[in-house]
Amino acid sequence: MTKKKSISASKASLVLFLCQMISALDVPLDSKLLEELSQPPTITQQSPKDYIVDPRENIVIQCEAKGKPPPSFSWTRNGTHFDIDKDAQVTMKPNSGTLVINIMNGGKAEAYEGVYQCTARNERGAAISNNIVIRPSRSPLWTKEKLEPNQVREGDSLVLHCRPPVGLPPPIIFWMDNAFQRLPQSERVSQGLNGDLYFSNVQPEDTREDYICYARFNHTQTIQQKQPISVKVFSMDSLNDTIAANLSDTDVYGARPVTERQPVLLTPTGSTSTKVELRGNVLLLECIAAGLPTPVIRWIKEGGELPANRTFFENFKKTLKIIDVSEADSGNYKCIARNILGSAHHVISVTVKAAPYWITAPRNLVLSPGEDGTLICRANGNPKPSISWLANGVPIAIAPEDPSRKVDGDTIIFSHVQERSSAVYQCNASNEYGYLLANAFVNVLAEPPRILTPANKLYQVIADSPALLDCAYFGSPKPEIEWFKGVKGSILHGSEYIFHDNGTLEIPVAQKDSTGAYTCVARNKLGKIQNEVQLEIKDPTVIIKQPEYKVIQRYGQVSFECIIKHDSTLLPTVIWLKDNDELPDDERFLVGKDNLTIMNVTDKDDGTYTCIVNTTLDSVSASAVLTVVAAPPTPAIIYARPNPPFDLELTGQLERSVELSWIPGDENNSPITNFVIEYEDGLHEPGLWHYQTEVPGTQTTVQLKLSPYVNYSFRVIAVNEIGRSQPSEPSEQYLTKSANPDENPSNVQGIGSEPDNLVITWESLKGFQSNGPGLQYKVSWRQKDVDDEWTSVIVANVSKYIVSGTPTFVPYEIKVQALNDLGYAPEPSEVIGHSGEDLPMVAPGNVQVHVINSTLAKVHWDPVPLKTVRGHLQGYKVYYWKVQSLSRRSRRHVEKKILTFKGNKTFGMLPGLEPYSTYKLNVRVANGKGEGPASPDKVFRTPEGVPSSPSFLKITNPTLDSLTLEWGSPTHPNGVLTSYILKFQPINNTHELGPLVEIRIPANESSLILKNLNYSTRYKFYFNAQTSVGSGNQITEEAVTIMDEGKMAMASRQVDIATQGWFIGLMCAVALLILILLIVCFIRRNKGGKYPVKEKEDAHADPEIQPMKEDDGTFGEYRSLESDAEDHKPLKKGSRTPSDRTVKKEDSDDSLVDYGEGVNGQFNEDGSFIGQYSGKKEKEPAEGNESSEAPSPVNAMNSFV
Repeated sequence: MTKKKSISASKASLVLFLCQMISALDVPLDSKLLEELSQPPTITQQSPKDYIVDPRENIVIQCEAKGKPPPSFSWTRNGTHFDIDKDAQVTMKPNSGTLVINIMNGGKAEAYEGVYQCTARNERGAAISNNIVIRPSRSPLWTKEKLEPNQVREGDSLVLHCRPPVGLPPPIIFWMDNAFQRLPQSERVSQGLNGDLYFSNVQPEDTREDYICYARFNHTQTIQQKQPISVKVFSMDSLNDTIAANLSDTDVYGARPVTERQPVLLTPTGSTSTKVELRGNVLLLECIAAGLPTPVIRWIKEGGELPANRTFFENFKKTLKIIDVSEADSGNYKCIARNILGSAHHVISVTVKAAPYWITAPRNLVLSPGEDGTLICRANGNPKPSISWLANGVPIAIAPEDPSRKVDGDTIIFSHVQERSSAVYQCNASNEYGYLLANAFVNVLAEPPRILTPANKLYQVIADSPALLDCAYFGSPKPEIEWFKGVKGSILHGSEYIFHDNGTLEIPVAQKDSTGAYTCVARNKLGKIQNEVQLEIKDPTVIIKQPEYKVIQRYGQVSFECIIKHDSTLLPTVIWLKDNDELPDDERFLVGKDNLTIMNVTDKDDGTYTCIVNTTLDSVSASAVLTVVAAPPTPAIIYARPNPPFDLELTGQLERSVELSWIPGDENNSPITNFVIEYEDGLHEPGLWHYQTEVPGTQTTVQLKLSPYVNYSFRVIAVNEIGRSQPSEPSEQYLTKSANPDENPSNVQGIGSEPDNLVITWESLKGFQSNGPGLQYKVSWRQKDVDDEWTSVIVANVSKYIVSGTPTFVPYEIKVQALNDLGYAPEPSEVIGHSGEDLPMVAPGNVQVHVINSTLAKVHWDPVPLKTVRGHLQGYKVYYWKVQSLSRRSRRHVEKKILTFKGNKTFGMLPGLEPYSTYKLNVRVANGKGEGPASPDKVFRTPEGVPSSPSFLKITNPTLDSLTLEWGSPTHPNGVLTSYILKFQPINNTHELGPLVEIRIPANESSLILKNLNYSTRYKFYFNAQTSVGSGNQITEEAVTIMDEGKMAMASRQVDIATQGWFIGLMCAVALLILILLIVCFIRRNKGGKYPVKEKEDAHADPEIQPMKEDDGTFGEYRSLESDAEDHKPLKKGSRTPSDRTVKKEDSDDSLVDYGEGVNGQFNEDGSFIGQYSGKKEKEPAEGNESSEAPSPVNAMNSFV
């Protein structure tokens, strides 16, 4: 006895749980029943635990619950009661617990941060929601910071830090450029999980100034932008050039080439790291390495395999992604970065923890008074969660006592409950990573029995099948169920019946004698109720003659039988299948009442055929196999077109139909697929055959529809897979009787050809459409919207009629009706036409011109009244022409241009205008007849534009240190020229460009002498004109100063030969000749030799992007050509090299200011330039030069130092 009493608490819990499974009530899902039963509250909808809200919108905290009676709602905030009546910004939705906090009317979301919890309560208990943490979303701006340019050597690694502002929720990071285009990423360049942009090695193409990190805050739909980051990649060639420009010839310098490097991890750092992730989340591990060539990343799990179907590689395999992680995914993950020089690795130790998750969540419990039951709450997690209980939202330790309740850890045991024991219990399972909260009610009900199955429900069952008779019930305590057969029958029991716990009676093998009425009785201590249902037993459906296996020769015919027997009260349906699929959509398959016939069997008909018979209660089927075999061996089969059909016969002649029959010709070993029937109309179109219809190849008769007053003959053509047969002999002729026309002419139109007529046209009926002799047309017309009678005329078989004397462009209603000797066709439909158009009467008014820019103007006008158009409005035409160019006085032939604007438009754009010109225009309205009068001419002027390039640039008179430039003004000044801009720079032997010098020249000059140039040097010149609007296109030329003194000495020695003694004696003989030779020698001594330099235009890049070299910088000055005419006489030949390459501003985004190659100076009254040119980046004020003479070369060089 003592042993029996010492049953452990856990065993007692198990026993009670089993008792619960046996005796606890299940409430059927019957809506009417649920409305009548009392029920504690149940939370049906609530906001998420971590609820981030948009601070710009109203905050809606959801809390919905159901219960009987309907529950009331209350809220706590940060653990204390939240009195919503005291806050005008907070309201609760009617019949709901959902809170609406009005932020859009002056409230601030930050004021309502906190932890909220909803309670739904009625007389049977209280359910609570999760703790809902309300936090407004935040999208702060980037903190201001000074970003230094990143200068990196080619091949080195680089990390561009994003460091986005801390937002709620965290932002999504991406990198773009100034044009809002995503920066391309690859194995070499990629974005890390922290948002930084990593370069495994930089290349020259990475140079740019617009690396921009963007942070997108999805909750508030805002994007924040970091200041652009500049990256400059120095290649070895450019680095050597920079060193060479800053060291003297005696310095020793050099730079090592791009060096390949073995991988080094940029992130994570070190050799090991740790990572903690929660169960069910996505695990992201990242490794990004530097190195040259770019390293390749590989991932492994030490001591195991990466989980299949849950592992993904992202970001060019730099990121390992494992979805839905579990504790089994804990371990060491190694990433290996490798290139041809070596490898580097990092080990990440991953630990998977777990927030609580349910093993067994508590379930609602419905008990009757005096019964026992249990609530079980079991959860797992890492670490193991703790379990706590609440009753009606209050910790169970301080809740009102209930003698029927006992708490045993994760289980509450109920014994001998009473109605007052009804309550809602909450189970809370929590650990350091989260919590679970579940509501489960205990509802103690005392209800008399109810039967939910409809009364007198009819059940129909096939004989020898199970019969299931329902008796759905509810009651508390749980009712007992009994079944009776008949009104006064005895209680059913025994092995021939099965009684289910839900009240259902099962008859395993129903027989004919099972038919009848059955009564279900439900009783408990509170009452008794009964319900009657009916059972009918039907005869089974049987296939008494099943389809049989068949072997058939190709092109033969086969039939399968399927004869059935079924209950007379059931309606069967028969379906045939081929190889368990629908029959082919082919007319060769004929389905009869109890058979399937296949005509002209082919090889593809081989297979299994199944007959399925369905009724509302049962289904039976039977199958048979069809095997198609070839015909007995015969001589080689010749396939050919079929022979033509013959013996055509017409029968059943009626006025509008006839039956045609024929006998097919030989198939020639290829079955006939169809017959084509053609007809000839011997009365209207003799000798011409028309398509009538076609029928399947199994058909040899056809009913043909006929038209009246046609003398028909028919012929038939057979078709097989090889082709078409010859036509058959024509049938006998059959002339159909005449009749009224069936149809009227089509495509009736009314369009005037003159202002005072209306031309009515139509498409005439074809011969056989006339339906009889004497085809004519009744043409009728009347003016639309005027109370006039129809005017009609009958014309012969033509297709046009002209009505004269009509008003100009007036709408008419028109109809054309066919008729013949037997009568009229049906009443025709009316169409709308118009009498003829005339030229418009008035011109558009109020013409206005708005000049948009130097080449585009917009013209407006008022539309003309539609009555004055006198026709279909085609649009408006704008005539415009240039009267005069304001920059050139010469007039030329006036060429008028026309722009047409369709429809009733009142404005249009005039493109392609010439700048700085006077234009005239007028506007005219147009219809189908032509154009109306022109509006008064409107004069407008276009503003100045940029000029075209100068018409020519010539460089002549090269000397040791000067060149003479001459040019022509632009062909199209497009305004008043303000100045010319000349830029020039030297070109060394390696075709590299030196520093660029710029000179501004007055617009009235046409030549320039450049002095103080380097001898024996090639120069490139860029020349363009300017107006007040801007600079025009450049024209370029090249030229070379004369050779150095060594070359001159050679020339001098050649002159000295002429001064020898023997030559002097000869010269003395002719005094005049001596004088001439002396003059020639003097000229040659000052001229020097000419040495052509090979042109290499392609090597000369845009001067705007060339680095400056101070050691070969030059400058020049200019004077008017007339002032220097005495000092610089033109030479016989210049050494200039023309270039067809034009350097334009848009060819480079860089400016002269960026490279410090500006010009500071001014012009004196006589047009000569004063001041110095500076090669420095900072612009310095120019100082005046009292002398008009050019500065010395020494001073010129000093200006670049």
